[in-house]
Amino acid sequence: MDFFNDHKKLFSSALAFFLFLTLIICIFPALNNQKVYQPLQGSKALTEEESRGKAIYIREGCVACHTQQVRNVDMDQVFGNRPSLAVDYARNKRLNLFQNTATLMGTERTGPDLTNIGVRQSSKDWQYSHLFNPRSVVPQSIMPSYQWLFLIKEQLDPGDKEISLPDAFKRKIKGKVVPSKDASDLVAYLLSLKQTELPKSIPTREFLYKKEEKKTNGTAGGDNLPDGEALFAANCATCHQATGEGVPGAFPPLKGDKVVLGDNLELYVTIIMKGYNGLAPQFGEMPPVGTNANFKPEDVAALINHERTSWGNNGKKVTVEEVKTIMDKIK
Repeated sequence: MDFFNDHKKLFSSALAFFLFLTLIICIFPALNNQKVYQPLQGSKALTEEESRGKAIYIREGCVACHTQQVRNVDMDQVFGNRPSLAVDYARNKRLNLFQNTATLMGTERTGPDLTNIGVRQSSKDWQYSHLFNPRSVVPQSIMPSYQWLFLIKEQLDPGDKEISLPDAFKRKIKGKVVPSKDASDLVAYLLSLKQTELPKSIPTREFLYKKEEKKTNGTAGGDNLPDGEALFAANCATCHQATGEGVPGAFPPLKGDKVVLGDNLELYVTIIMKGYNGLAPQFGEMPPVGTNANFKPEDVAALINHERTSWGNNGKKVTVEEVKTIMDKIK
């Protein structure tokens, strides 16, 4: 009983027991996790600009509405190429000595998951327009606008880039809309969010409840191709819209477009794989969608055939062989 009456022994024993539990439950497992969960080979550390963008992402509360976790259920296939693994978050470090990183995995999807947004929507022009006013590119969006991240200037300074806004959203703006450093850093961070391809030693988890992949006769020869409509929805519709009519003043229409319906297939494939800048000065720059999404000739052929036969278009379908010949040429 002397032990319980001696407060020094009692408190010392309680402290020792607490430190022991801390080592066993917290510190040793954390050290083991650091040893086991090294960043995936091929993953890239954030640049200084992207790190500042991450801090702005946290500051602006983006994590409240967006997740960064692709679950292993079929409905999440639109957000990534594979379900997320613990190793995908190995590069998440403390922001500084006194501040831990936010739980960027998120808890709800008021907005879409952003795990692979750098691939799904790699257009800087789209990202800037979306931040300035989400309704300018997604009419049904409930996301607030972040106009305080932009500057209105009478004249562009050297190095400035005016963002492409639809005409309807320019009417009350007297001047040119230019992204601030904060907006530029935030977009840089968003575009850095890309799933890293797993090494062969790590088996890919399957999506549960996976539906049978839809096939379509997408070539003149009748060969089965991936679903061109799904490819368009996942990679192109945010800019060119599901109707193919684009966004006036920002992103060109594909309905009735001379490149889509024309005979210059090499130009068409090159735009999909390498993007363009300056072909249509009135619109924003297009990123290399096909390269970012690792399109195969079958994917490009299916996408072209969908665009050539949708929204009233009546273009000639292409074959995988035609597309492959061009892709090999422009590598």
